[in-house]
Amino acid sequence: MVKVFLYETRRGEKPIESFISKLNTETIAKVAHTIDLLEKHGYKLGLPHSKGLTKNLYELRVRGKEEVRIIYTFKSNSVYLLHAFKKKSRKTPKKEISTAINRLIELN
Repeated sequence: MVKVFLYETRRGEKPIESFISKLNTETIAKVAHTIDLLEKHGYKLGLPHSKGLTKNLYELRVRGKEEVRIIYTFKSNSVYLLHAFKKKSRKTPKKEISTAINRLIELN
């Protein structure tokens, strides 16, 4: 079992938490369930719930009326949720990956 942490800015803002709180109730429940699966299975969580994006970035895939993606990374025995967005196209936009990479750099 891994520990899950939400990204927090230096000013104490929590963009992931804020994003999730604005989703509809059904989607929030699905996000919570998918995060629970990640916590339970860690690196072993695969499709359809998780997919690798780069060497150390993965996306948590939440399906439903609202398609949500949460980009995360592993650091020792922990998971850091770096960035979340609503999926609107087939490919993950470079802008979303770039945001996650910048936050990953901040973590190190």
